[in-house]
Amino acid sequence: MPGPAPSAPHKALLRGMLASAPFLVVVVPFAVLFGVVATEAGLDLLQVMAFSVAVFAGASQFTALQLMQDQAPTAIVLATSLAVNLRMGMYSAALTPHLGALPLGRRTLVSFFLVDQSYAASAAEYERRPDLPLADKLAFFAGSVLPIAPLWYAATWSGAVLGTRIPPEYALDFAVPITFIAMLGPMLRTPAHWAAALMSVVAALALAFLPYGSGLLVAAVLAMLTGAAVEIALDRRQGQHRA
Repeated sequence: MPGPAPSAPHKALLRGMLASAPFLVVVVPFAVLFGVVATEAGLDLLQVMAFSVAVFAGASQFTALQLMQDQAPTAIVLATSLAVNLRMGMYSAALTPHLGALPLGRRTLVSFFLVDQSYAASAAEYERRPDLPLADKLAFFAGSVLPIAPLWYAATWSGAVLGTRIPPEYALDFAVPITFIAMLGPMLRTPAHWAAALMSVVAALALAFLPYGSGLLVAAVLAMLTGAAVEIALDRRQGQHRA
């Protein structure tokens, strides 16, 4: 039997950078838009950058900012932002078989830089190369973040500094839906995925009337329950066929 693949972290790092590079097309305008919106909401440059550096989660940042502008209670701001980022828990669970053996300090860094783009690139790489050494898997993850994080911070700063001087016809808000469509589309591979996605859309639209965007909380829970129920039903059906 062939032995394990030789470790080559520098090559894995480069592959990670190349894999996440296409995401920059939407990450940069997404970050610029956050800087603009946050400045218009009354945050100064230090607050905008502290917000972006500390949270490092675009969708959650936009959600929190919108609720703060609506003067929502702090508990609602925190709960809704957490709901938007619940997918990170699922991302962590999916990457644990590959990176769970890392020391605590490195796992902490991975968890901080775990975003949609780094997950999408890393999950695809680990699926293609399940026998990669742990060092290479970590290097690939680091490479997937390396182009994203610095440009996210730089573009946020640019948006905060330029503010309203960016012409409105540039329509930077296109980056928000395009980012998620580009990442989620290829991941919808099973009936459970499709059922969860459909439920999230239907529930979010049906509950849009709830205050402070709290319908997202309910929609997220319903989507996860729906996906789990479909997956359990399919597993049972396959078990019956085998029997």
